[in-house]
Amino acid sequence: MAKCANCGKSTTFGHNRSFSQRATNRTFKPNLQKTIVMEKGRVVRKVLCTKCIKAMSKSVA
Repeated sequence: MAKCANCGKSTTFGHNRSFSQRATNRTFKPNLQKTIVMEKGRVVRKVLCTKCIKAMSKSVA
C-alpha cells in the first residue's frame, strides 16, 4: 500500500457529490514521490509525500 515513510499519509476514501447530491465512492491519493534523503549521515531512498519533502527542505535551509 502506498504510504509516506515520514508521516504515514495514505489513501483515504470519500464520496463524489453530484448536483442532485447523489454520493458515489471515490479515493483521495497522496502525492507521493521517491526521494533521496540524508538520515544520520547516510543517503537513504524513501517514499515521501510532497508536504514532508517541503517541510524537510525548509528545516535544512
